[in-house]
Amino acid sequence: MKEQKAKVSVLFMLMSILFCVCLIAANLLETKQIAVGPISLTGGLLVFPVSYIINDCVSEVWGFRKARLLIWTGFAMNFFFVMLGALCDWIPGAPYWHNDEGFHAVFGLAPRIAAASFVAFLAGSFVNAYVMSRMKVRDQGRRFPLRAILSSVYGEAVDSVIFFPLALWGVIPNEELPVLMLWQVILKTAYEVVALPLTIRVVKWVKRYEHEDVYDENISYNILKIFSL
Repeated sequence: MKEQKAKVSVLFMLMSILFCVCLIAANLLETKQIAVGPISLTGGLLVFPVSYIINDCVSEVWGFRKARLLIWTGFAMNFFFVMLGALCDWIPGAPYWHNDEGFHAVFGLAPRIAAASFVAFLAGSFVNAYVMSRMKVRDQGRRFPLRAILSSVYGEAVDSVIFFPLALWGVIPNEELPVLMLWQVILKTAYEVVALPLTIRVVKWVKRYEHEDVYDENISYNILKIFSL
């Protein structure tokens, strides 16, 4: 079917909640640099690709307009959380509180990471949703696995190219940045390839349950038309 409902369903709401949780968790986990053998990574890799999988599901089932609402909702909730963390970090601790250093290690860097992630997230997420949308129309709904992977590659590449220089320039050795960005894109894509069989099943089930399968024909891709559903 090719008509969108001018409302959101319970499943869309639940996916939106999980999407927001993933973004908030990724911001916190990005503050830790980890190594898997010779590969340098950030802790955000554990959860951030899930947000792209949800983006793919929403774009595939409900279309670009619902994905646009999802992306801006995630942005707003992430911004709200980071601002609360920064405010709490700024307020002096109680006399008996002796963990200021640990708290600041997480939330003290969060505003810079958040600023970088806000820009990178918006760019990457909208690129992901746009590629999904246009490929679905072009392929007349066929080849979902291909567009799920390609849209993620484009979106995550844009995200990484923007995020890492803005967030980590001067924090880690500059020569490590290109390697870190490349491995992030490769591993996030591999993450989604591994999860693809589950993603396909979820998408098929949601389509049947919701009786939705939107094709974005003759719509506006203006990212600022947030409430145009």
